[in-house]
Amino acid sequence: MTTGVIYKSLDESQYDEDGEVYYFAGAPTDNYVKFAGYYWRIIRINGDGSIRMIYDGRSAHANGKSSDDRQIGTSAFNLENYNQSEYAGFMFTAGQAHGLGTSSTIKGVLDNWYNNNLKSYEEFISTEAGFCGDREPSTNASISNGQGGTGTIETYYGGYIRLITNKNPDLKCKNDVDLYTVNESNKGNKALMYPIGLITADEVVMAGAVYKEVNEHFYLFNGLVNWTFTPANSFSTGNALGFRMGADGVLGNSGVSYTGGVRPVINLVHDLEIIGSGTSSDPFVVKGAE
Repeated sequence: MTTGVIYKSLDESQYDEDGEVYYFAGAPTDNYVKFAGYYWRIIRINGDGSIRMIYDGRSAHANGKSSDDRQIGTSAFNLENYNQSEYAGFMFTAGQAHGLGTSSTIKGVLDNWYNNNLKSYEEFISTEAGFCGDREPSTNASISNGQGGTGTIETYYGGYIRLITNKNPDLKCKNDVDLYTVNESNKGNKALMYPIGLITADEVVMAGAVYKEVNEHFYLFNGLVNWTFTPANSFSTGNALGFRMGADGVLGNSGVSYTGGVRPVINLVHDLEIIGSGTSSDPFVVKGAE
């Protein structure tokens, strides 16, 4: 989908946990937001009406522009823990397919950035919306069988089957324990310190990316390799992989010890006073949180 418009999810497989979703795809020029001193791009309007958006720099960037400013820095997804299936998770516990005992390297980067840059704007940020890091395991690349997900068992996670095998993105989170939320939320695993995450691979696909196909003409492209929130697979050699967007706009998967770009994602509460038209020169602005 590369028409540069906002879509309504007519297919219920593209609803989220709260219902109907509206999402941007292609190269829109009206999804810019100025918030907390930074520019963001709206990914979608969630089912609960909150606004999901991705970091896009200290200044506004045109679609197709390559710039280091469009990420907060770089990080391994999981630097020291990478040689078992479970280390593909945003949080993990050794020996458990859906553990939450230890934070990944990239979670620490996001938490620090939130604490330093967004904490004073918390009244505007949703504590109800979550981030799906689907760890539904399978030892079969074509269909989920619920097996694997730990140690050196070759594993294909839900995202791999959806996006590589079937090419069918889904915004619903299969397992509540994989929906990362803060303690104040009424859903999910309540394991996050702060309500911040990354874009999911499903959202990247819905915006315009395709596995192993170049696309430099959609709004998420920034000429850099950026991590997503979504586990991909793991090999019997013990290397865990996560989905990332390549420097050429390709959706791909890399070992979690790889150093990639970090683009925070947050959700704004739905009942805000917003001004502006959403263009790069007149972005949407949340009154009181410019």
